[in-house]
Amino acid sequence: MGSRWRKAKLSLGLNLCVYVPKTLDDYSPLPSDDSTARTPDSAVASPASAGASDIRALMPTTPTPASSGLRLSKSGSRSSKKTCAICLATMKPGHGHALFTAECSHVFHFHCIASNVKHGNHVCPVCRAKWKEIPFQGLPSSGSPHETRVNPGNWLQDDGHMHILRLLPRAGSSNRLHHVTPFFHNSEPSIFNDDEPLDNLTEAAEDSQQECMRTVEIKAYSEFSEIPQSASEENFTILIHLKAPLAKTLQTSNNNFHGNDGSRTSRAPIDLITVLDVSGSMSGTKLALLKKAMGFVIHNLGPSDRLSLIAFSSTARRLFPLRRMTESGRQDALQAVNSLTSNGGTNIADGLRKGAKVIEERKEKNPISSIILLSDGQDTYTIFPTAGVMHQAQPDHQSLVPSSIRGSSGHQVPVHVFGFGADHDSVLMHSISEASGGTFSFIEAEAAIQDAFALCIGGLLSVVVQQLHVEVECVHPGVHLGPIKSGSYVSRVADNKRSGSIAVGDLYADEERDFLVVVNVPPASEETPLLKIGCVYRDPVTNEAVRVEDLDVHISRPAFVGLPIMSIEVDRQKNRIQTAETMAEARAAAERGELSQAVSILEERRKLLSESLSGQSGDRLCLALDTELREMQERMANQQRYEASGRAFVLSGLSSHSWQRATTRGNSMDSGSLVQSYQTPSMVDMLQRSQTMSLATQRPNPQIRHAKSFPARPEPR
Repeated sequence: MGSRWRKAKLSLGLNLCVYVPKTLDDYSPLPSDDSTARTPDSAVASPASAGASDIRALMPTTPTPASSGLRLSKSGSRSSKKTCAICLATMKPGHGHALFTAECSHVFHFHCIASNVKHGNHVCPVCRAKWKEIPFQGLPSSGSPHETRVNPGNWLQDDGHMHILRLLPRAGSSNRLHHVTPFFHNSEPSIFNDDEPLDNLTEAAEDSQQECMRTVEIKAYSEFSEIPQSASEENFTILIHLKAPLAKTLQTSNNNFHGNDGSRTSRAPIDLITVLDVSGSMSGTKLALLKKAMGFVIHNLGPSDRLSLIAFSSTARRLFPLRRMTESGRQDALQAVNSLTSNGGTNIADGLRKGAKVIEERKEKNPISSIILLSDGQDTYTIFPTAGVMHQAQPDHQSLVPSSIRGSSGHQVPVHVFGFGADHDSVLMHSISEASGGTFSFIEAEAAIQDAFALCIGGLLSVVVQQLHVEVECVHPGVHLGPIKSGSYVSRVADNKRSGSIAVGDLYADEERDFLVVVNVPPASEETPLLKIGCVYRDPVTNEAVRVEDLDVHISRPAFVGLPIMSIEVDRQKNRIQTAETMAEARAAAERGELSQAVSILEERRKLLSESLSGQSGDRLCLALDTELREMQERMANQQRYEASGRAFVLSGLSSHSWQRATTRGNSMDSGSLVQSYQTPSMVDMLQRSQTMSLATQRPNPQIRHAKSFPARPEPR
């Protein structure tokens, strides 16, 4: 019967997509040529376990890249007509779902492919063929030359929209469609106030109060434990150490942390806006890996979390409004991700503006808000201002960050930036992250994009402290404050130098912060009180202010002191800060083209590290710092390598140290030891899930594996 309708269609000269009822036996295998067999791995591989099944069911449908390209075995093509390449569910006529057969012969559920059309995607998700006809909603107006409704044989229809087609105009055609309503509207609203209402957080807040009774922990370490009575110190260093509480949520089952439907979590929900580069350079494997990474992010957001998707190339477009990640929300988000296609230039500024617009105009707000920005190229649409005619000033990269989300606005929304590959503008990306209070990660290896996202959201999904403000006050009348070493965190010292403060902001569960405060110590005949340290912050779940009990810092004043012993904790943090300053100095030399001097600067710091107290004791942080400095030296071996990866590697390291937060940098396994210095338990847990998921999706299925193509490995003895 099917062949007869095809012949009738050809004889009538109709270029239509017609649904022909078939039995399962009528489905013939597709040709094995790669051009028609590029269906997703997950569409043909049945999972080896229930866990793997859940993972594959939630992943976007872009093929998983392999070393030889995005290909599948021949067995995959035989199943492509029985499985929808978008939702991965079985397609059977008469099972309550309309089917859509495209011009390229690939078949999909009608509601699945209609979601692609919603986002302006007119190419086949399987073979990438451009379509001339797409599904449309609504009854066509009579007499329109661009729309046809076909129902041969008066078949019983299980979906009223099944045969509604739109014939896309030819290139250069001025014909317009005036009488057809699309299945999904491609235009975005002028005001982004269509965000989905928040979930009821009352129970979560109550659980948080019961489960997490700890507060931020404050400790202080003096550079030396005692100073002689008659001595005075002008640059005496005190280390302030903060540690956020570890919420019990992180120790519960995966469902509770992921926040799947029906579960509750005591962590603060997030409004996450992803701003993704889909320019022409993101085609192929890059886009496939980006979709896979976004699938991981969507899978790990809970029903109280909300997600919005911004895609940018020559212009930016909001493809997905701010919606809760319930089961239906996840499916719609995955379909939006799957609709991404790459073309055009790179307009990072427009992408950021659109992301900030979502933040500004939403009707309701989750306690946590953040933006993730990823790009692999240079911004080709922004003209930076110049100062004078004789020379060009440094580009004002930070002006790309909308004022509404900058750190100085009082409503800071961190933009966590990911530079993808060797061609991105690392200076621009680093500046954007610094201006907004976010981090900059350098993804050198394409396959590391999911792990980089996992590290980031592992922290964002565990925020337990917001708007943390540290206050420092001198106690003894002869003590005055000097500089406060706080990295990128804003610190202030009063004019009378008797008090100071540090604006720390958000902390992830179990995250630590270290700040060095320099004071003068006058002569005294007895124990000298130096500082009073306190902090106040807001609980993001209960929205209540929490005041931590003040900590007093004293120093012993004996008449005589033998050989002074420096605190190893203070020495360790001095090494961290001095190393970061050295990195900045070496980078400045490298930007001047003086690579040999930059290498010498790094080498000198490595020598000082090895001679320090903590370096000689085998301190792990010092060893990690030395490893990073050595890798920077290697990436400054010549100008070509510095341009390709050295600059981005240094900037990502500076971002990590200045915020004391883990970032992804490069692809060296050795440099990962430094990243671990700032990782929190939630980050480690999320990173392990990402790696486990990658292994599960890459593992071949023994039920469809051919012995000739995939020989079985011998069992280890």
